[in-house]
Amino acid sequence: MSACYLGIDVGTYETKGVIVKATGDVLAEARRTHRMQVPQPGYAEHDAERDWWGEFADICAEMIATGGLAPGDVRAVGASGIGPCMLPVDAEGNPLMNAVLYGVDTRAAAEIEELTAEIGADKLLATGGNALTSQSVGPKILWLQRNRPDVFERAAYFLNSTSFLVRRLTGETVIDHYSAAGFSPLYDVARMDWVDSCAASICGRDRLARLAWTTEIVGGVTAEAARRTGLAAGTPVIAGTIDAAAEAVSVGVRRPGQMMLMYGSTVFGIEVTAERVQDPRLWYAPWLFAGQHASMSGLATSGTLTRWFIQNFARELDPQEAMGLLAQEAAASPPGARGLVVLPYFSGERTPLHDPHAKGMIFGLDLTHGRGDVYRALIEGIAYGVRHILDTYDDAGARPDSLTAVGGGTRNPVWLQAVSDITTRSQSVRRHSFGASYGNAFLAAVGVGDADAGDIDEWNPVARDIHPNAGLSSLYDAGSGTYRQLYARTKELMRAGETITGARRA
Repeated sequence: MSACYLGIDVGTYETKGVIVKATGDVLAEARRTHRMQVPQPGYAEHDAERDWWGEFADICAEMIATGGLAPGDVRAVGASGIGPCMLPVDAEGNPLMNAVLYGVDTRAAAEIEELTAEIGADKLLATGGNALTSQSVGPKILWLQRNRPDVFERAAYFLNSTSFLVRRLTGETVIDHYSAAGFSPLYDVARMDWVDSCAASICGRDRLARLAWTTEIVGGVTAEAARRTGLAAGTPVIAGTIDAAAEAVSVGVRRPGQMMLMYGSTVFGIEVTAERVQDPRLWYAPWLFAGQHASMSGLATSGTLTRWFIQNFARELDPQEAMGLLAQEAAASPPGARGLVVLPYFSGERTPLHDPHAKGMIFGLDLTHGRGDVYRALIEGIAYGVRHILDTYDDAGARPDSLTAVGGGTRNPVWLQAVSDITTRSQSVRRHSFGASYGNAFLAAVGVGDADAGDIDEWNPVARDIHPNAGLSSLYDAGSGTYRQLYARTKELMRAGETITGARRA
């Protein structure tokens, strides 16, 4: 068997894995589903032992078996996971509680406000490259210190999803620079190192993982991990990264101006830039390779919202067919959803509002509307959110010159077309849409010197393009205006409503 590379990604609702040949062809794939736990409003958690490591190990073993491989046929391993997340572990790397997820978890709203006031918004942006938002790990560690002091005291390290997987595979405690930037205000983007100043009240740097570049070989698979996964002991493992970055790599995003739109549980955007973009509405991180930069953005809900709709308003449909059937119903509703506009802020909102108190809304309902109209409006609401993000990039002087779509949402033609129509921008889709797991396999190949960054265009060439319908621009310009005004006119009511219902996210 010629060399092959294994990549696995742990997502919000699913873990996916692939084994890829040196030609870019997929030899084996596997997946497992899990659920996001929401113990109370504003919380979002995973069981790291079960959902992260357990599924990772099971998928490894399954793919090696179904691919007809010997353990030594896998030349290198790459892992990624959702992020930024916060997982306290003990000295042996065992989780001390459920993992606190990325920006969809808004429990640290009070800590965000306090740290911003204490440190100063300008200093935060200058040092960490980011304003503090629900996407930031630092405030969540501070929340843990205040609300779960027993767990905080026992924690030897605060890891993210990828760091936890790499720790289980190799015994090494490492994190890549791209992921570390999500630990604001604990990471200095100019020095590319952890900081002590302005962060001492959160935790010391001795409780943070060693920094590495994404494709750096950080260790080999241990004997214990080999028994659990079916991999050969000593197999090289790269540092890895957050899922969205690996997904961007998987679809060829590698030069300044290229941007990925990931259609998953959330919509997440990454643009590679020539220089650091400093704008408090966008997130910044060093890119996966030294000397490159990335500017990121993301909605709080998208695929999560379509799941919510199915669970509550399409229970009679076969779960395996529900997405397709609802897409057909949405296609039967005209563009504009017959006057409906949805604010998709069902778990607060991230870019560009960064408002954990934002609430979802379905505006314009009357007795003539059906389920297909509401579902189309939901999809269009997400697309209006994408337009808001892209307008923010324009305002920041970092307009992308190309958009590449990836993720499960690209299988929904109504959603994909709505984004192009509402943003008035074309998108391309690559031949393979395995996502971050495919990017991890490619990065593993780069890590052991079997590929370079430009080879991804041969592994995964462009398959098709989606172009906007110019005839819909005036309709969607008006819809976008309504979308923006709905939030502006109701945001104070959204906060007041939390007091009334007792659902304050803090």
